[in-house]
Amino acid sequence: MAGGVVISSSGGKVYPGHMTAFVFFSCLVASSGGLIFGYDIGISGGVTSMDSFLSEFFPSVYAQAKANKEKNQYCKFDSQLLTLFTSSLYLAALATSFLAASVTRIFGRKWSMFCGGITFLAGSALNGAATNVMMLILGRILLGIGVGFANQSVPLYLSEMAPANLRGMLNIGFQLMTTIGILSANLINYATVSIEGGWGWRIGLGLAGVPALIITLGALALPDTPNSLIARGYTAEAKKVLVKVRGTSDVHDEYDDMVAASEEAKAIEHPWRNILERKYRPQLTIAVLIPFFQQLTGINVIMFYAPVLFLTIGFGGDASLMSAVITGLVNMFATIISIVSVDRLGRRALFLQGGTQMFVSQIVVGTLIALQFGTTGEGEMSRTYAMLLVLFICLYVAGFAWSWGPLGWLVPSEVFALEIRSAGQSIAVCVNMTLTFIIGQAFLTMLCHLKFGLFYFFAAWMVIMTTFIALFLPETKGVPIDEMNLVWSRHWFWSKYVVQAGGSNRRTHDVSSHH
Repeated sequence: MAGGVVISSSGGKVYPGHMTAFVFFSCLVASSGGLIFGYDIGISGGVTSMDSFLSEFFPSVYAQAKANKEKNQYCKFDSQLLTLFTSSLYLAALATSFLAASVTRIFGRKWSMFCGGITFLAGSALNGAATNVMMLILGRILLGIGVGFANQSVPLYLSEMAPANLRGMLNIGFQLMTTIGILSANLINYATVSIEGGWGWRIGLGLAGVPALIITLGALALPDTPNSLIARGYTAEAKKVLVKVRGTSDVHDEYDDMVAASEEAKAIEHPWRNILERKYRPQLTIAVLIPFFQQLTGINVIMFYAPVLFLTIGFGGDASLMSAVITGLVNMFATIISIVSVDRLGRRALFLQGGTQMFVSQIVVGTLIALQFGTTGEGEMSRTYAMLLVLFICLYVAGFAWSWGPLGWLVPSEVFALEIRSAGQSIAVCVNMTLTFIIGQAFLTMLCHLKFGLFYFFAAWMVIMTTFIALFLPETKGVPIDEMNLVWSRHWFWSKYVVQAGGSNRRTHDVSSHH
């Protein structure tokens, strides 16, 4: 199996790889970067629904929520300062992703992951020990810098380490770790909310140091990716790593391909300017729109604010954290389903099925809330209704977790040619964080004004994005990462942007600029 080169359906060469223990370990440690990201999403939502935390740092919100016991259920937690606590992280991650792109390119994927772990450690220490809002927000900013580094380097690392036929599966490891992070955060929230003396939130915020430690130490132990080593001139080293990763010494062809791709990348001085060229238009569109749409599915809203949302809809405090644990579990299991199926069924099938399921769920959730609270936001939730609501929120989460969740990170990280890959990943992270920030900031206010219409708002976006995928995303499963151009040049719409070129004689990059 390790010997011959198999021709894939897209006409490119595929170097069949099998799962070596080495690849597995590297990908496992690297994807623990996702733990950081997930833990944070889960913990911030839970902590911000804890009375002890609110009364200490956001007394006005606490007073408002308590006063609103009887009144409008939609506007309970509408505070810009509170959402700033949650969103400051995303602003920091956004600013960092540009710096991280350079670190990832110049010093390698590995050191970028290391930077992420260290700053995240510092941030979690600050947060756990916080005595005022300033310390909290500073801690969040450090956490954001960590997330910026991890989200920039990890998906790239995973896509480059994985053999083409397992790339989807290994890359989704990142998303799986994110869901495990969210779930453990939900469990910890549930466990610490009732601690006497109300300092349970410190445990939650401080424990973020654990995933940070895993990736910091892990990054020291990991080798860099062959692609990154070649690009930085360590060719002998790169060959050694490639042999280890593929578990066979017969790697000359693949190695030569990597070197060729790297030579081509070096000819490009300004990846940022180049990515705007016409021939990269398809990749750029995907790198912007997929993360953009991923946030407009409304998932972070559900995940972040699940505890707050369930509280708002009238579940009690512990019950709302428990419901969040349930959605966390669903999230994790559904992600496992996508790991199993992404390289078999392909990216498109998952996108289309998941999108449809999410659309239906959003409509049902919106309608259930509408019938219960109407436009006034007053009313109680009966038990049956509450159960139905949790059920459909779970169906929605499942649909996301096997489509937009993992693929929103996988697809942008695999479609770029090497010369613009790091820049492209930055753009994807940036779009993702900008939207997470905007939606995070606006959500509680939108819930207050749009009422149940908020769910219809997201449902409308589901229609738009599912249509986009159906028409404009080519299937990328099993295509070697350095052969992606072929996929675009065969697509009914994108082919007019991409100059058709064979594997090694891709010296056509001046042609496109004269059109």
